Amino acid sequence: MAESFGSSFSVVQVTADDTTTQIWIALAKPSQALTLVLAAVPEGWTAEVLDVPITAEQQRMFEELNLQPGDVYRLTKPT
Repeated sequence: MAESFGSSFSVVQVTADDTTTQIWIALAKPSQALTLVLAAVPEGWTAEVLDVPITAEQQRMFEELNLQPGDVYRLTKPT
């Protein structure tokens, strides 16, 4: 039986080998979001779920991306 990804957004910070960081979102539970984002980035990069509140404006913006449960999306370019 398939596991439910949930219906809320999780925010994940990714760190590349050169220490640049990116912010990703996943339409998944936090523990699943981490795995999904790590699968989308190059091997060796690290990631952590950020415990940050999502504002109503951010929620609307994320919903406009039309992500499906289990989808991930990079919000920021490397910094």
